[in-house]
Amino acid sequence: MNDNITGEILTPSQLNTLARSLLEDTFPLVLVEGELGNVARPASGHLYFTLKDARAQVRCAMFRPKSTWLKFQPRDGLKVLARGRLTLYEARGDYQLVLDSLEEAGEGALRRAFEELKARLQAEGLFDAARKRPLPTHTRRLGVITSPSGAAVRDVLSVIGRRFPLLEVEVLPVPVQGEGAAPQITAMLQRAGASGRYDALLLTRGGGSLEDLWAFNDEALARAVAASPVPVVTAIGHETDFSLAEFAADLRAPTPSAAAELLVPDRTDLLAGLRAQHRRLQTLGAHRLRQAAQQADRAALRLHALRPQARLEALRERKQQALRRLQSAFAISQERRLAALRQAQGALRAHAPQRRLASLGERLAAVQPRLHAALPRRLGHESMRLAGLARTLETVSPLATVARGYAILQREDQHVVRSVEDVRAGDHLTARLHDGTLRLKVDP
Repeated sequence: MNDNITGEILTPSQLNTLARSLLEDTFPLVLVEGELGNVARPASGHLYFTLKDARAQVRCAMFRPKSTWLKFQPRDGLKVLARGRLTLYEARGDYQLVLDSLEEAGEGALRRAFEELKARLQAEGLFDAARKRPLPTHTRRLGVITSPSGAAVRDVLSVIGRRFPLLEVEVLPVPVQGEGAAPQITAMLQRAGASGRYDALLLTRGGGSLEDLWAFNDEALARAVAASPVPVVTAIGHETDFSLAEFAADLRAPTPSAAAELLVPDRTDLLAGLRAQHRRLQTLGAHRLRQAAQQADRAALRLHALRPQARLEALRERKQQALRRLQSAFAISQERRLAALRQAQGALRAHAPQRRLASLGERLAAVQPRLHAALPRRLGHESMRLAGLARTLETVSPLATVARGYAILQREDQHVVRSVEDVRAGDHLTARLHDGTLRLKVDP
């Protein structure tokens, strides 16, 4: 009997797949605190262990490369805070935690507080990219809020001195860890922003543990960074460390040195740009000078052309040119008229009546002999042609047939009778013979 609620028979693998989907959909991400046990790290680099308390245990797995990023060495008996998703290992049918992060329990409590505060501030929109401001194109005065004795300030000043020593830098000293550090950092940040002295502020310190960096996870400090009237750049801890102040800042740099490089240009690039601008300015200046010289030359020519003497000379020259053109045109016109007159005289002589009559008389005298000779030939030719046509006509003429004793019968409507069916009793017919016609009547 099948008691399956779906009404289907499932294989173990299908059942495990359904269970895995149910677990992953119901528990997408969980935080579990407990004690490590059965810690194993095979050659693959993955980390396997159980997480237990006094009454239960859960199998856990942490795969590469996340298992290699741990800041401590997992060992049996160590209390930790694990963060991951609940799933099912189908090969054994056991559920397990696949971890994204693993921290010692003390740090885990801070991490929980950090995550809770981060989620709340993020929900308020404090970390939105839309509210972040761009850095100034050219920073003239920079305020560096940090410990005056730390390595971070030395790195920042070294990079700025190498890249752009003209930048005015003011170190605003504050404690960067320990009790009371967060309020002092917040107060210094607010005073620096309100002073109007700085184009940008850099909030920085070196690396450390989560407890060392905890001052930069203060809610009041994060809100002060977001509310600062000037852009704030942060470089706190190592590249993998993140604090709430960095989430609220306008720009986060992975290290103090990288922050300094982002805030100031490289003097080598600036010098190259200045040289390029200088060359462009020289080229543009030379071009403008050439244009001005050309304009001056054209103006001088126009001024010279506008003098009264120059205008008189120009008018005199135009007059002479007009006279020369007029004389040339008159000569050409006169020559054309003379040529036309000579041509007309020649044509008139060629068409004189006496010459035309003489020419026609000569043509007539030449044509008459040909006409007298051609007329008999033409008459003979036409006579022969007419005789041929007569013979042809006589061949096809019905009169030749009639001459041999036949007759052609026609009705009164001139229709030729070809059959007895063409006539009726009483019809009058005409019989045409070779020497006359006969009137006939059809008897009944």
